[in-house]
Amino acid sequence: MSKYIFITGGVMSSLGKGVTSASLAKLLQLSGLKISCAKIDPYINVDAGTMNPIAHGEVFVTADGGETDMDLGNYERFLNIELTKNYNITTGQIYDQVIKNERAGKFLGKCVQIIPHITDEIKNRIRTLAHVSGVDILLVECGGTVGDIEGLPFLEAISQMRMEEKSDNTLFIHVTYAPIIEAVGELKTKPTQHSVQELRRIGIQPDILIIRSIQQLNKVEKTKISTFTGINMKHVISNSDVKSIYSVPLNLQKQNILEIVFKQFSINNTIKNFKKWETLSKKYENVSEILKIAMVGKYISLKDSYVSVNEALSHASVSQNFKLKVDWLDSEIFEKNKEKLQILNDYHGVILPGGFGIRGSEGKILVANYCRINKIPYLGICFGFQLALVSYLRHACGIKDANSIEINPKTPNPVIHILTEQIEKKLGGTMRLGNHKINLVKNTTAYSIYGNQSSISRRHRHRYEFNTIYKPALKNSDLILSGFSDNNKRAEILEIKNHPFYFATQYHPEFNSTPEKAEELYHNFIKHSIKRKISL
Repeated sequence: MSKYIFITGGVMSSLGKGVTSASLAKLLQLSGLKISCAKIDPYINVDAGTMNPIAHGEVFVTADGGETDMDLGNYERFLNIELTKNYNITTGQIYDQVIKNERAGKFLGKCVQIIPHITDEIKNRIRTLAHVSGVDILLVECGGTVGDIEGLPFLEAISQMRMEEKSDNTLFIHVTYAPIIEAVGELKTKPTQHSVQELRRIGIQPDILIIRSIQQLNKVEKTKISTFTGINMKHVISNSDVKSIYSVPLNLQKQNILEIVFKQFSINNTIKNFKKWETLSKKYENVSEILKIAMVGKYISLKDSYVSVNEALSHASVSQNFKLKVDWLDSEIFEKNKEKLQILNDYHGVILPGGFGIRGSEGKILVANYCRINKIPYLGICFGFQLALVSYLRHACGIKDANSIEINPKTPNPVIHILTEQIEKKLGGTMRLGNHKINLVKNTTAYSIYGNQSSISRRHRHRYEFNTIYKPALKNSDLILSGFSDNNKRAEILEIKNHPFYFATQYHPEFNSTPEKAEELYHNFIKHSIKRKISL
């Protein structure tokens, strides 16, 4: 029988519950247990696909084509596993299923209510995940903050699970924040006290408190929290800021969090295979030589908009003993002043991540061309792939009005056009999503980068693609299309000859990168960025 750990949050959002959940899951996995994580999102959206990255963070794409919360990326990277879209449970999904059941007459004429029908569906989803995956422990992170009205049905459901499961089969962790008042340098515990009180009012008494803060809590502060929340002081865990998120698991274990979990679950476990992770963690903390990368995009006001790209770059740089300094550049600045393109010369590499829409697109086209001409290592992802093609056909092939119909629907030269199957589709969940097989062209750099494999499988999220009627325009040029999918129907990779490193992909390689193994294309982008640093 699977056991359940429920992680709730209080005081404020963006506390790092996802990293905290993934870190505890990693410790349990390193203790020889089969572990998985799920994320509850109380918003009414069915999934994260149509949500603004600036407001919500990136959309993480699962191998089976789910557009999910970015925390599933944390789970996959820490645990080195593949999750399905079912591991992201939303209010929209729950209500949709309950309404379908009601329309099908499955409630036998009953009045359908939050309790028991909505809460029963939530519990069923959670238990089904544990059963299907066959895990020893399923960690369920509850999104939002205690006190949010939309989260109440989920909190009620997990409260019921504590009553319904055996007493040693559930454990509740509450993550809060302890701010420091700068004027007096005092760490304040009152927000945590009130958050726990609100959780208890709902019917949940946490077993463990994890306190986020700038600095580690001292004994006096832990004692105060313990006294006013009724939680054993040994169960008050300090989770202060660290240099790398990959240090969080070991920080939690220094305070014996595993021993608390095992005691609650009546698990006798002495396995602790932490050595490899300790080595990895130290490497992330101790690298010091700086590599400067320019990230050119339009969602630059929120770091979480490109969290998987940032992590993939970090995996690749740290594995080669370099610390990354990423500067986010708004592509619109280059449209207003082309002379500012010269600032790219100061960077060791440039990356154009995915994105959508007209705003800033001309600036990205200029950046792609500047990196090509000036031999700056360049990596384009999804939209960065499409605009690199537009840039090349404009500036190297003489098709001056080449464009994407996403940018200009009336362009006479639609180098990038909409996928045929996307015409007249609605927006939600309709893009080309998830894993697709990509055949690599032999005797190309892409073929070599991926270990001379004939094919790879990578994740996608796009509605537009390269218009292959323009392939003849690339004949005898420096640009090579070196990867194709769907029986060579769709171009997936471009590379440029006689350039240190100029690559772009229609797929998203960052979703396949982990701290223990950097994705190959990111690894090579960083490798050539290091070469540029050395040569400058």
